[in-house]
Amino acid sequence: MKHRFRFGLVFLLLLNMLPGIGHAFSGEVPLGAGSYSTVLPPGAVDVQSQIYKTSNVTGKMPTNDWWSSLAWTQYSNAQFPHPLALKNQSDGMRIYYPGNRITANEAAIAGWMNDIHDFTVGHSASATFPDAKVDGFNDWFVKAIYQNGSSSMTATYGHGSPFIYYTYGGGNPVLKFYTPPTIWSGTATSPVLGITMEGAHYALFGPTGSTWSGIGTTALTNNLNGKNYFSIAVLPDNTVATLNKFKQYAYSHVTDSKINYSYNAASSEVSTTFTYTTTAKEGSQNGTIYALYPHQWKNTTQTLLPYTYNSVRGTMKTGEGTSFTTNMKFTGVLPSLPDKGSYNKTTLGSYVNEEEALTYTGGTDTYILGKRLGKLAVLAPIADQVGDTTAANQFRGEIKSRLQDWLKASNSSGNLKSENLFYYNNNWGTLIGYPASFGSADELNDHHFHYGYFIKAAAEVARTDKTWAANNAPMVNLLIRDIANWDRSDTMFPFLRNFDPYAGHSWASGHAKFDDGNNNESSSEAMNAWTGLILWGEATDNTTIRDLGIYLYTTEMNAINDYWFDVQDNTHPVSYTPSVVTMIWGGKGANGTWFTANPEQVHGINWLPITGGSLYLTHYPSYTNKNYNAMLAENGGSNWDMWRDLIWMYRAISNPADAKAQFSSGIGSMVTGAPEGSGGTEGGNSKANTYHWIYNLDAMGNADGAITANSPTAAVFNKGGVKTYVAYNYTNAEKTVTFSDGTSVTVPANSFNTGNGGGGDTSPPTAPANLASTSKTSSSVSLSWSASTDNVGVTGYTIYYSGGSLPVNGTTATVSGLSSNTAYTFTVKAKDAAGNESSASNAVTVTTDSSGGGGGVITTPDYSVLVTKTGTTAAKISFTPTTSALYVDVHYTINNGQQLNLRMTLNGAAWEYTVNGISSGQSLKYWFTYEKSGPQYDSPQYTFTME
Repeated sequence: MKHRFRFGLVFLLLLNMLPGIGHAFSGEVPLGAGSYSTVLPPGAVDVQSQIYKTSNVTGKMPTNDWWSSLAWTQYSNAQFPHPLALKNQSDGMRIYYPGNRITANEAAIAGWMNDIHDFTVGHSASATFPDAKVDGFNDWFVKAIYQNGSSSMTATYGHGSPFIYYTYGGGNPVLKFYTPPTIWSGTATSPVLGITMEGAHYALFGPTGSTWSGIGTTALTNNLNGKNYFSIAVLPDNTVATLNKFKQYAYSHVTDSKINYSYNAASSEVSTTFTYTTTAKEGSQNGTIYALYPHQWKNTTQTLLPYTYNSVRGTMKTGEGTSFTTNMKFTGVLPSLPDKGSYNKTTLGSYVNEEEALTYTGGTDTYILGKRLGKLAVLAPIADQVGDTTAANQFRGEIKSRLQDWLKASNSSGNLKSENLFYYNNNWGTLIGYPASFGSADELNDHHFHYGYFIKAAAEVARTDKTWAANNAPMVNLLIRDIANWDRSDTMFPFLRNFDPYAGHSWASGHAKFDDGNNNESSSEAMNAWTGLILWGEATDNTTIRDLGIYLYTTEMNAINDYWFDVQDNTHPVSYTPSVVTMIWGGKGANGTWFTANPEQVHGINWLPITGGSLYLTHYPSYTNKNYNAMLAENGGSNWDMWRDLIWMYRAISNPADAKAQFSSGIGSMVTGAPEGSGGTEGGNSKANTYHWIYNLDAMGNADGAITANSPTAAVFNKGGVKTYVAYNYTNAEKTVTFSDGTSVTVPANSFNTGNGGGGDTSPPTAPANLASTSKTSSSVSLSWSASTDNVGVTGYTIYYSGGSLPVNGTTATVSGLSSNTAYTFTVKAKDAAGNESSASNAVTVTTDSSGGGGGVITTPDYSVLVTKTGTTAAKISFTPTTSALYVDVHYTINNGQQLNLRMTLNGAAWEYTVNGISSGQSLKYWFTYEKSGPQYDSPQYTFTME
């Protein structure tokens, strides 16, 4: 035995001397060429061990959800499933409907609970409970349980549900109010009550045969009469007819909610079906009433009910049944912009050389190092385009080296590393990278932001090195499974950790322990992650991951356009004056960031990183112009002290000439490798990428979101009606990409190709709309209009009138040198880069003043406006819609003072409002919000000068 032991020892020593072979530490799990650890690295902070859940929860606990604080805390913080808000606490569940109490100003759209509520749902046999735990969950519903001995109460609630469903053990529901509620339907002997509390209307649904005690007091008890179920619903109004409609579904309790998404490559469409499973506690009714967010109801053909709710995400519209489906167009991403820019190739090459010569000395945590990887992934294809193979190889080589280090948990001796590794926490079912940052370890924050950079960088390497990709795919896929696990049978991770399928966007906080709910700041970094999934899936021929990325990207893009940017200007309240919501919270939309009030960063945090996955930012150039100008005003000019490079890139979307001018004047003072704010670019960006992006958009125009392709890595750019078709082929064989307008482009294997679609679209741009006079004097008329709907192709406008014409940029102009008290007809036409002008146009006739003051008659296709002086300090505004309007609100300032927002009074066919306290010579600036055939519209701003 002694000799055998000796031989074994010698054999092991020899084995360890062989190249590439060493001990794996206890707890290392090999995956492909890499590995992860199930042992916490030395000195590392871990996530809390306590999870507030029952034994009924067998799968991995979701984090980063709207209801996550229920799992992380003894009870919960405020949660905002919308339209309701609620909070689990020791005496039961606080219920609140923000609805008509939502406020909006320059700081936030706010609908949080604070310390108020409409009522608390508790238990007759237990005044308090030791905790509230997760007793079950599905895709957008959760079940909380309160247990105190034999007394129990479960509450099931979810996104978009006006209902909350309860089951009771050992007692009855008790509802406690601040003041006695108004009961407008039902009595003590009826099972159902209709009540109003602080202007919010509810239905309380007891079982058939149940009765009520406490009518007229601050506590209502539903005597269940041997049953154990109960539900409440917030109602859109306080009519019996509405209550009865909701009663139809009140006993149909939701027991499961599940999404199913699909991507149709031929039509480039993402379809998502939302399915409810219900259990009838009485009768046989299936389905439920649900409330849809704007990004959902704008993209469904579902027949909807007439009921709506107000929320901090805008108007929620309702439907009924067991399911609904949304259909959204996927608009494409690219691994890089093509080599089509109007830049100087030598200059671009010099910027690449600067990065090539730089030695990185920045941060090493998952976020900062991730941004470094993302930067290199953008630089490598630019280096390819300028023919600098050495630089391209260096950039990809650094990505490989750093990723191979991070994607293996053991060092060369086979021991557990202390940093640059991933650790799997089996309790929570999550992968944590160390060094961690911004709470990514102990709070499970921001995994999609951090790991998204890793994944996108891996995708860039995989584009040119498929062997490396195959060896490292298991570990890269593990990162993807952590942030967006697609497999419901996966026992390691919860389903879609960072993404909320009903809200349509991701959440950043792992625990959501805030009384404003969960939050998500940098929507663009979420889009960077989903871009990484698409490109990685394409590069590795994994259509499951690719289609997952397309679903996440397309859905979040629609949510961003509605809730962060409001590109259609119909989601944010009129009284919310900023151009963007920079941070989405469950209970509010905020104009601010976690880290600064600097306008450049407040705006830029939802742009970075700007890459070939950022084309969605270019779809609405009129909005980007509005957003840029708001930032310009907030900053007090273009003396940018942070993120100048990102601002120039964003400016190129709406005004490439200005972007080029700012770049040319500012790039000389930017030092490659310098810290942000000290002359350097934003940490994940480079001068090369800035120059490349600006001058590509200058040459090709913006991405045209109306034209899609049967390949996910394709896009169409449109400048002046001339379209450039761009596609990248990840396969080893030539393929043909077909676009939705019928254009086809043949793309060589593993290459870009571009085409102009047979010479481009030479049709004239669309005419501008809403042409109106905003003010006039005895010798001039000021005009405004809405941009042409063909924004990409429009380079300017020309105003035609008797006596001359005036070329202008922008959508406002003043025509001077006119005759006093003379009628002029003004026509505005859009023009493109080729000199084509719109074939149709709108016209407005204005008579100049004889005295030089006043506002005159304003006429547009939607309405006419007349402002008349009615007293020494009074002026009446009359708004007459072309077709009847359900409401018209006027917003005005006097001499740029405080803005007032008021509902106008209907007088015959005109809506009227009289402004008092305006003196001679003072300026009245005003604009309108009006209803037209259902949707709500905002007018341009007009000016009236008091005589």
